[in-house]
Amino acid sequence: MSIEKAREYLKKFNIQDRIREFSVSSATVELASRALNCEEARIAKTLSFKVDEKPILIVAAGDVRVDNSKYKNFFKTKAKMLTLEEVEPKIGHAIGGVCPFGINEGVKIYLDNSLKRFKSVFPACGSSNSAIELTIEELEKYCPFEAWVDVCKSRALN
Repeated sequence: MSIEKAREYLKKFNIQDRIREFSVSSATVELASRALNCEEARIAKTLSFKVDEKPILIVAAGDVRVDNSKYKNFFKTKAKMLTLEEVEPKIGHAIGGVCPFGINEGVKIYLDNSLKRFKSVFPACGSSNSAIELTIEELEKYCPFEAWVDVCKSRALN
């Protein structure tokens, strides 16, 4: 089970007990914000893409979307999300529970600047009904990320 992979990963930092599991789904930003009783923006959604056919993850605030031109400028390729069928085998977590913890080897993680405006955020923990609250400093410490990036824009700017 995917949550067990995330739990085992977070155990290395002795924070596995901070994982929250819900009796309701937290598979989308909207559902997670309801389950956690917080604003949607504080949900740290984890999006899966491929760059040169290799999977990557971008963790971003729940109220933003990827800006294609910013993405292309940073990654030097067009934004191409993994298909539903590709996500679990390539990342190690199924859609609804994709997170930056306990993922498959070789998957690079990027944190989007949209998260920096919050004191804490809520990434999923490998299942469609889990999350953990982390400060931005904790996210940096516990998430094996490559770099902070600026590849998103506000949904309001569509």
